[in-house]
Amino acid sequence: MWLLRSVFPSDQLPVIAGEGVYLRVPQAGDFQAWRDLRSESRPFLTPWEPVWPADDLSRAAYRRRMRRYARDMVADEAYPLFLFRSDDDALVGGLTLSNIRRGVCQAASLGYWMGERYAGQGYMSAGVAAMLPLAYDVLRLRRVEAACMTNNRPSIRLLERLGFVREGYARQYLCINGIWEDHLLFARLRTDRAMPRPAPSRREAAQ
Repeated sequence: MWLLRSVFPSDQLPVIAGEGVYLRVPQAGDFQAWRDLRSESRPFLTPWEPVWPADDLSRAAYRRRMRRYARDMVADEAYPLFLFRSDDDALVGGLTLSNIRRGVCQAASLGYWMGERYAGQGYMSAGVAAMLPLAYDVLRLRRVEAACMTNNRPSIRLLERLGFVREGYARQYLCINGIWEDHLLFARLRTDRAMPRPAPSRREAAQ
């Protein structure tokens, strides 16, 4: 599978282009940008993520992360991707297709995170939209599932806008920031479509 090329050193890493963004498998050379973005965004990310290990931002922990990523991709269990802004190659966040189930299921779980300074600017929507053809056409998945906390309105809007359908409510679904939180469950089938974009206003069309 072409994505596995990026497990190995290369001057020309395969990328997935999106609208103003691109996705690429994480590499060792991304450590500084990743650590800086995660560190400055920690208060912003903490309410939505599991408790961070004490050494989470260390170089040693990052190397372990890279080894786990490589094993997961080779085993077809998960595909991690970093999200970059096209204009300046700035790292803005990350996405992961994990918990891949084959056989009669052909499904995976989607997770994502965004650096605080880049939040609310449409980068993650563009990143998820660019990732979906990978999930359906390259990995041959039938379903992409996602879960978000019930009070995470930006994430709920993002998923609904991209054609994810709310399928359920899971009590104490994940332990987030040390607390077992209820989550809304979403899924998008290969045959589902994103919501149409609203037509521009007369003022916007004139600009």
